[in-house]
Amino acid sequence: MKRILVTGAAGTVGLQVLRFLLSEGKYEVTALELKNKHVYKRLKHMRKRINIVYGDINDDFLVDALIKEHDVVIHCAGVLPPFANVRDDLCKVVDYKGTVNIVNAIKNYNPSCMLLYASSTSVYGNQEKYTDLKVSTPCNIDDFDSYSNYKIKAEDYIKNNLKNYSIFRLAYILGDPKHESLIYNVAPNMNLETLSSEDAGYAFVAAIDNMKSVNKKTFNVSGGEKFRVSYKEYLNEIFKSYGLSIRFLSTWIMAEKNYYCGYYADSNKLEDLLHFRSKNLSVYYNTTLEKYRHSIFRFLPRLFAIPFCLSFKKENKDK
Repeated sequence: MKRILVTGAAGTVGLQVLRFLLSEGKYEVTALELKNKHVYKRLKHMRKRINIVYGDINDDFLVDALIKEHDVVIHCAGVLPPFANVRDDLCKVVDYKGTVNIVNAIKNYNPSCMLLYASSTSVYGNQEKYTDLKVSTPCNIDDFDSYSNYKIKAEDYIKNNLKNYSIFRLAYILGDPKHESLIYNVAPNMNLETLSSEDAGYAFVAAIDNMKSVNKKTFNVSGGEKFRVSYKEYLNEIFKSYGLSIRFLSTWIMAEKNYYCGYYADSNKLEDLLHFRSKNLSVYYNTTLEKYRHSIFRFLPRLFAIPFCLSFKKENKDK
């Protein structure tokens, strides 16, 4: 039985990774997370089926001990933008130094261990064209995008120090707005090729049985053509169903719109290997978002969102 360690296990993707690992019924699973009320609540229903370790990925002794006992590490821990760009110091400690700590532990104590690393397609940065991005596309990250800069540094460290790894550059993740932190520092007219959190989680789990095929490779991981949308259109669906949030307003006003997305010309490469895609945007809208559309508790947020929805429609008509 393979032993799998999942970092950031209570996050949007990490939770789905745990779900699919358990559904396979053939892995011994350990979740590594920081201890707080939110994490405890998210993992509570799994506590009898997985090993939960509360700790920091920068704790050398803890990480060394865990790496020695596991065959695969699915590394999802990280700080999301725009907060990551506001707190450059925290992003560096978690996204880069934490990854370095895991890589060093694998290199020194368990070289045969496989690392599956959750990177981001935002690493391509500002491009002249966003319609045919590939893994080979040169990155053009601005100095204020700490998140993408540390992702690239982490990728480089992995490539230079490990023999068994795969890097998954995840597209913009679609989650449940009530429970997940949405990334709002995106330009309204930016084109997105998105990815459901469920499909992202399953991609990591499917990779375990295909380690030779993905080893030492980097992939763009997205939902493909069925998940293409403009950020403005996506926001419109969020606002109609869930309503306006304070986080969106604060980010819209204050944050640099430097989370870059696009369409990925080579995103089918991983799909052809792992067959991880199962949804499309309509399914996401009609399941994840639909439950909020008539919720009385979301009435005022939906009311406050109406001016934004109307402005989006007006901009589309003007075009």
